[in-house]
Amino acid sequence: MLSQKTLDQISAAIRSVLPQQLTHDVRKNMNAALQSAFERLDLVTREELEVQEAVLARTRQKLEELEKKVAALEQRHGSQ
Repeated sequence: MLSQKTLDQISAAIRSVLPQQLTHDVRKNMNAALQSAFERLDLVTREELEVQEAVLARTRQKLEELEKKVAALEQRHGSQ
């Protein structure tokens, strides 16, 4: 989910191109519509992405280690 700061930045960018006479209610409704639209997109934060990248890197490293162990066991078993 997007942070409130990011949502506020997007909202401010949209407001900058809209007439200044918009009422508070219109701005509030626009913020709610933006929030709803972004929630439906199922976005993740940069932090969440970085955590998943780190998990993936550790998983790849572990997989490589296990592949080496299996290859060594297969080689040892084949030579017996």
